[in-house]
Amino acid sequence: MNRLNLFLLLAVLGSALYLVNVQYESRRLFSDLDKARSQAHRIESDNERLQVERRAQATPLRVEKLAKEQLQMRSTTPAITHYVTYGSVPATAASAAAASLVGPAVSGPVQ
Repeated sequence: MNRLNLFLLLAVLGSALYLVNVQYESRRLFSDLDKARSQAHRIESDNERLQVERRAQATPLRVEKLAKEQLQMRSTTPAITHYVTYGSVPATAASAAAASLVGPAVSGPVQ
C-alpha cells in the first residue's frame, strides 16, 4: 500500500508541475501574441502614414516647384522654343519635300 501511495503522490506532483509549466507557456505565448498584434497594428498605421506622405510628395504643384527650384527648369513659351528643321532646308520647303517622299496615292484594292 505504501508503494501505491508513493507512486500516486509522485504522479500528482508530476502532474502539478506539468500543469504549472503548461500554464506558464500558455501565458508566455499569449503575451507574445499580444505583442505581435500590437506591432502589426503599429506597422499598419505606419504604412498608412507613409502612403499619405507619398501622395503628398507626388502632387503636381510640388513636382513643378522642385523642378523650378532645384533643377532650374522653366516652363516653355514660344519665345524660348527652338524648332528643328531637317538639314538646312527651310520649314516650308521641308514640308514640300516630305510630301514628295510619300509618293502618289494608290487607288483600288491592294493585292
